[in-house]
Amino acid sequence: MEDHFPSKTSGWESQTVITRIEIGMLNSVIDPMGNDLCESAEKVFGLPLEGARTATVFKIKADLASGEAERIRDELVDPVTQDAALDRRDPGPFDWAVTVGFKPGVTDNVGRTALVAAEDILGRSLGADADVFTERVFFLTAKGLGKEDVKKVALGIVANPLIHTVRVESRQEWESAGPDFSLPVMERSGGAKVAVVDLAGSDSDLERISREGILSLSVEEMRAIRDHFKGASYLEERRQLGLEASPTDAELEALAQTWSEHCKHKIFNAVIRYSEPGRPEETIRSIFKTYIKAATEEIGKRSDLLVSVFHDNAGVVRFNERWNVVYKVETHNSPSALDPYGGAITGIVGVNRDPFGTGRGAALLANVWGYCLGSPFFEKPIPEGLLHPRRIRDGVHHGVIDGGNQSGIPYARGFEWFDERYVGKPLVYCGTLGLMPHEVCGEPAHVKKVKPGDRIVMAGGRVGKDGIHGATFSSEELRAESPSQAVQIGDAFTQKKMTDFLLEARDLGLYTSITDNGAGGLSSSVGEMGCLSGGCDMDLKRAPLKYAGLQPWEILLSEAQERMTMAVPPDRIDAFLELAAARDVEAVDLGEFTDTGRFHVRYGDRTVAYIDMEFLHEGCPLMELEAEWNPPAREKPLLGKSGRLGADLKDLIRRLNVCSREKKSRQYDHEVKALSVVKPFVGRKRDIPSDATVMMVEPGSREGVVLAEGINPRLSDVDTYAMAASVVDLAMRRIVAAGGEPGSVAGLDNFCWPDPVQSEKTPDGKHKLAQLVRACRGLSDTTRAFGVPCISGKDSMKNDSVRGGVKISIPPTLLFSAVGKIIDVSCAVTPEFKRPGDLVYVLGVTRNELGGSEYLAMIGARDGRETIREGKPPRVEPRSALLLYCALNGAIRERLVRSVHTPALGGLAVGFALGGMGGELGVEVDLGRVPREKVDGDAALLFSETNSRFIVTVAPDRQERFEEMMGGTAFAAVGEVVAGCRIQATGLEGDRVLDCDVLELKRAWKKVLEEV
Repeated sequence: MEDHFPSKTSGWESQTVITRIEIGMLNSVIDPMGNDLCESAEKVFGLPLEGARTATVFKIKADLASGEAERIRDELVDPVTQDAALDRRDPGPFDWAVTVGFKPGVTDNVGRTALVAAEDILGRSLGADADVFTERVFFLTAKGLGKEDVKKVALGIVANPLIHTVRVESRQEWESAGPDFSLPVMERSGGAKVAVVDLAGSDSDLERISREGILSLSVEEMRAIRDHFKGASYLEERRQLGLEASPTDAELEALAQTWSEHCKHKIFNAVIRYSEPGRPEETIRSIFKTYIKAATEEIGKRSDLLVSVFHDNAGVVRFNERWNVVYKVETHNSPSALDPYGGAITGIVGVNRDPFGTGRGAALLANVWGYCLGSPFFEKPIPEGLLHPRRIRDGVHHGVIDGGNQSGIPYARGFEWFDERYVGKPLVYCGTLGLMPHEVCGEPAHVKKVKPGDRIVMAGGRVGKDGIHGATFSSEELRAESPSQAVQIGDAFTQKKMTDFLLEARDLGLYTSITDNGAGGLSSSVGEMGCLSGGCDMDLKRAPLKYAGLQPWEILLSEAQERMTMAVPPDRIDAFLELAAARDVEAVDLGEFTDTGRFHVRYGDRTVAYIDMEFLHEGCPLMELEAEWNPPAREKPLLGKSGRLGADLKDLIRRLNVCSREKKSRQYDHEVKALSVVKPFVGRKRDIPSDATVMMVEPGSREGVVLAEGINPRLSDVDTYAMAASVVDLAMRRIVAAGGEPGSVAGLDNFCWPDPVQSEKTPDGKHKLAQLVRACRGLSDTTRAFGVPCISGKDSMKNDSVRGGVKISIPPTLLFSAVGKIIDVSCAVTPEFKRPGDLVYVLGVTRNELGGSEYLAMIGARDGRETIREGKPPRVEPRSALLLYCALNGAIRERLVRSVHTPALGGLAVGFALGGMGGELGVEVDLGRVPREKVDGDAALLFSETNSRFIVTVAPDRQERFEEMMGGTAFAAVGEVVAGCRIQATGLEGDRVLDCDVLELKRAWKKVLEEV
């Protein structure tokens, strides 16, 4: 622990011209951050703090004239609530001071913004070498705590040793030391160097080089690289450029990033021998091509929806005669496990760049988020090196909130899923919806063009060490050697300036292709765009750096954020760079695209990489894997007693995956751009989640987009085929429930899996790979039947942790995100009950399908038994489901329904409860009227999670027309909405089996996560 608490000079460099400004809340004003720290210290560690006050320190490295420091100070402080001082202010009484700053090289967003503000205040540039660094100081009153207790609070709540320096001082130590004027500095490397990597050793040597270099390359892949360079047909070309028959560090690193699981999707493209009982063994050549791509291509033949799929940064679908919609959802799991805030903010600003970097670029319309986490109430020992799930939860919410809110992009959807197995590695999903015109300057906006001679231009942020090995790091399990430099902190302010400038440049026709510098940095962005022209020639020495001392391979591989790469025709380069300068965006010409067939990278006059383009992108050997499925025997479930079903419902709505997540969700900005129609929260008091979100694509538009998602990892423990089919059905059903057109829906598949490759450390790899194959089959079969093409996706295959000597693997998880179209947003429908007297309908057949349900999981937890083998999982019958969806869509378009809800977790019981809680109304239902098939009791009828069902309310005067519209489908009127706030249900035997107070249920539902 002591290593994280350096002296004031350790790892820092004193500067001669430093101005220190300290700003804090007035002692008479509440300090919310200090209060939160006190609350967290008590709840997380049981350590009482009597009080905490905070201050922000700005260290300005610049030559300031007389009076300029005072001007900056006076503008940065809010005189109503804060006070400020040059050097130090009086913090009032305290016992301990905790100072938290960023380590050298870590992005300091507040410091960057403060530098811009200082220059605006003074009306002049402070010079190229000027900078601002920030620290946060926590003044703690805690007479009963010793230094070790305070260090525990510091590292457990307010700082992360991967990215922060932390200093803990008693009041006496703080006063005697005086103000600190030191600044973080990067270690200097002594000039640019290019190393040659000798791969002539044994297989164990190759394995060691890959492991120690965080290359994530197999021995077979290392051999392929060695053999290629030894026998390269262009060896003489290499010699003329001063290169050997062995790769340079830059070449090996570029190949490792390009061939990483993160970028190359090697498991999804592997040759798999699959077997299961009762069927002959089969060979699958790429589960992606066999199931996902083939299904989309088949759907595309009978639909005009698809514009651009699978080959760009995001999927593009046709919206209307003017606009295309662009959608992408990404994961940022591994970085978020190390630093939740930095990993998550990088996830959201990173996925923003995917639609923006698709075709010629898309304007950003809305963000979505979703997290799979351990319980915030987790009480078991945390393996060394891992963070508590509550710390991770707070951090990822904070990061994604900051990234989107500061970018001016609204959040349209969000979810949380809790499972103990995500303690090892959280799943952090971030998505962005964009809007792209059909044409830009008379050419299709979704088509990229790169010609030989086009300039390679990078715009936006500068290159730093942050993000190096991000792609390879994300392609392996989380281990003690996982690199801290893989952690990045995104800068939404810099990115917003860049995207505004580039949209302007797009509409002026100043570039013909654009992509982001995500995984692999310049090596990937330039390498991929170079495929369109046939090669590239790039000079890394021209790249702007955050600080001196980066090696050429680091510049090439850095994933430092807020950067895009463009192909700019030579006759437009001057206009492009002039516009960038006018918009205060840094842009540099790094070289040109060629048709040489070579990936040529220089550092000044010295060549650091010269790789055949075909080998770079197609040379990775195919993996050959085995998958073996042995279905577990299913057992009949032991259900709760009929007399306690009301108590079961009360318990069920308090479970983490059912209860309200409103507190965290409210911190996201849902309203910027003023386009939302059906918002994330609806109901009488706007406090229950909507099934789907509806947005106009532009102000005043009648047409809108509908966003929804489906996720249910617990079903993977039963059967991943059923899991995949169910989440597709749920997303589709939610789109329809809000008013979306069934034929307009497109989907995105995000697979997050534990390691599915059989090995000594993964002895069940064959089973996990079989689970993946079955999930892809379920996805393919269901999307084909529904006519829902997968337009984009992502797979993350190594979601395991071995930190602290404990292996923790996530459950196989598929998030299916969906986007659809609503013809008239005024027809949009929400789930809450609206008026007493309305008829309550259940659409769709309920079956005895409790396998993997929330209800069985609850009973198992209560009774201390494992229930995962009990019951049948829900299946999807697409033909009857699609008929039902089209009929309901027609009823919604005729405005025949008042509310529509899609029951999911907790089945009809929780569905009735949510409708009642949303409208603060009651409901009386007769379970004997519910359409059903082989249901053997009230508990199964109430809590089964059968797919393809809706709870609908209809005004009595619309009953006849509604039932006429639903003809040919399974539906029944089962009750009515009532004024009294009670949910009452009559069972199959005619007795009252449910009688609950709606408001009491609502209080219990909200309370669970209200304080965390």
